[in-house]
Amino acid sequence: MNAMQFLISTLFDLFLMVVLLRFWLQWAKADFYNPMSQFVVKATSFAVKPLRKIIPGFGGLDLASLLLAFIVAVAKISTLMLVIYNAWAIQPVLIQALITVLKEGLNLVFWVLIIRAILSWVSQGYNPIEAVFHQLTEPMLKPIRKVLPSMGGLDLSVLVLIIGIQFLQMLLMDFLV
Repeated sequence: MNAMQFLISTLFDLFLMVVLLRFWLQWAKADFYNPMSQFVVKATSFAVKPLRKIIPGFGGLDLASLLLAFIVAVAKISTLMLVIYNAWAIQPVLIQALITVLKEGLNLVFWVLIIRAILSWVSQGYNPIEAVFHQLTEPMLKPIRKVLPSMGGLDLSVLVLIIGIQFLQMLLMDFLV
């Protein structure tokens, strides 16, 4: 049963991260012609396009992608409940789905920051993935850089943001337990 739970969680979480990445790409106004952006758009368009007819964007936010993320989280929690408990209840599913979207959103930001930091050490020249990660994270890192003192070329803003994300994740778990 644990193997089945792992497989269900992993598949839903991967798709949820791609959907949340689509929302984030649009929010950050990242280059949608970048190969990575094109992959994200193509992987989610089948589900986002029909939702856009029902829920248009508002204030530069792609609400259809957010709704899709919530629907994917509801499907994940519902599937896990049915597999594990052979039962289903609406209230726990909706609450857990909201928590899942928040948790996966924070995980996505964390991993994009880690990958961006690693790429900055090993990248030689232009890298399209690094360019998109820069566009995604720069709006969050710029305010931190304004507050942090200069460290002689060493950028600690990524570390500060990672610590902040870890704090938020722990706070979220403390709030829920």
